[in-house]
Amino acid sequence: MFDTKIAIVVRDDLAMWQKLNVTAFLMSGITGANPNIVGQTYRDRDDRAYLPMSVQPVIVLAGAANLLTNIRNRAFERGVEMVAYIEEMFATGDDEANRSVFAKHGADEANTVGIALRAERKIVDKITKGAKMHG
Repeated sequence: MFDTKIAIVVRDDLAMWQKLNVTAFLMSGITGANPNIVGQTYRDRDDRAYLPMSVQPVIVLAGAANLLTNIRNRAFERGVEMVAYIEEMFATGDDEANRSVFAKHGADEANTVGIALRAERKIVDKITKGAKMHG
């Protein structure tokens, strides 16, 4: 059992490809900020090597736009670092353009499509309250 919890929350009205895309980008932010969660190289029976993955489970949740805005603000209020992805980033093609469009929008807008965070389990549960298991 881990003392911390990784939660990714995606907006429930996105197309499936968007949910998967956002989840992948958000997890890369969590991993980049927490390199210690990356495990060892995987090897198959033929001794072929595969890249390591997170040693910690990840929960994927979903919620409406207003809930993601609330979750984003709750994380700020508690001082919990997070990764956020906004709708306008779907129209960009690279990291620089993503950061540029992100800088034009505030946390209070209803354009957040995904958030990921890693913190103490109880804190993550309080921040993500109202989100449901993605299904």
